[in-house]
Amino acid sequence: MSKKSRSKIWFLVHSWLALPIWFFVLIVCVTGTLAVVSQEIVWLANPDVRANKPYDDAQWLGYDQIIANIAQAQPKLIVESISRHDESHFALTVGMSWPDGRSIDVYVNPYTGVIQGESPAFNFERFTRALHGWWLVPFTNGYSWGWYLVSLLGLPLLASLVTGLVVYKRFWRGFFKLPRLAQGARIFWGDFHRLAGLWSIWFIAVISITGTWFLIQAVLGDNHISLSSQPVVPVIAREDVPPAVDGQPVAKVGLDQAISIASQRIPGLEASYISLPANAYALLEIGGRGWYPLMYQSAEINPYNGKVAASRLLDDRSGLEFVTESMRPLHTGDFGGLWIKMIWFLFGLLLSMMVLSGLLIWTKRTAQATANALKRSRKREHPPALAQPVRRPLALISDKTPEGNL
Repeated sequence: MSKKSRSKIWFLVHSWLALPIWFFVLIVCVTGTLAVVSQEIVWLANPDVRANKPYDDAQWLGYDQIIANIAQAQPKLIVESISRHDESHFALTVGMSWPDGRSIDVYVNPYTGVIQGESPAFNFERFTRALHGWWLVPFTNGYSWGWYLVSLLGLPLLASLVTGLVVYKRFWRGFFKLPRLAQGARIFWGDFHRLAGLWSIWFIAVISITGTWFLIQAVLGDNHISLSSQPVVPVIAREDVPPAVDGQPVAKVGLDQAISIASQRIPGLEASYISLPANAYALLEIGGRGWYPLMYQSAEINPYNGKVAASRLLDDRSGLEFVTESMRPLHTGDFGGLWIKMIWFLFGLLLSMMVLSGLLIWTKRTAQATANALKRSRKREHPPALAQPVRRPLALISDKTPEGNL
């Protein structure tokens, strides 16, 4: 076998070994696309997650009334937190605990305050996000190797975007060149790959840059390097905790009033989560998004007198934090309601189709090259029989020759 033939065989082996990487990238893209709308899929599949109105013009109850309804239905349960979805057709998720310390999450209808069901510890939403984010590899000591494996894809994805734009000369002319259907599957998928890539330039840039940040985040976290400037949350001093009188519970600020206080401190606040004090010295935390939808702001409120003890606002972040804390919502599309999610979902689907088209093109090209190599190998092992020489009749011997006189 010649040196050139051996190099071609090794190249084919290399090509076939690249197929598992293609499949890995495809699975990451598909699971990421599903993770974007995983909450909506759970909403469709589980009626307990829905915030159905008892009548057409029903209004949301206040948080104090919701707490009172829960206490009436389950007096032994202790409410620890309340989370509100960005979309109003979702039920509230209330974190609760039993007196023995067991914790559960339940779905509560915001129009009636009725507990509609219990949230499983590992539902479809958590499954798709864990499968996409770290391949279900447990975090035993720092970030799991699954997290590193997935986040590493941000680098080749960003490189493929740059090299694709370099290879595709005058790419701006191809935005409206439709795939050619009549010239075979390979031509069609090649045209589709280029067209989808052009329309997904912005999306691929966002996903690859934010994915690379997740890799940097893991490296920093495992090396105990923090970029956060958030101060330590204070606690209420012992002397500032009012004592109980005659065994009666100490009066505290209501949740509705606390939200009003937090809104005065944070203009435009849309409170999306409430963390109730875990003990007599803890503060009441209220947080949500304001005018900048990519970042949460919060206020820590003294539950006894309603004073804001601490806050975490946009102005409190450094320029670096402003960028890094925006990475996750940009990656997931979870910052602007259903319409933003649908845009992320559609472009995630398009990116998955790009990977699939690249996989099909690569596989077909490699399969054809392998078939041609096998044909050449058979020809070398079984060469065709040599052609027999043509027997021509002897020319008549001329009478003029000496032999002719014999």
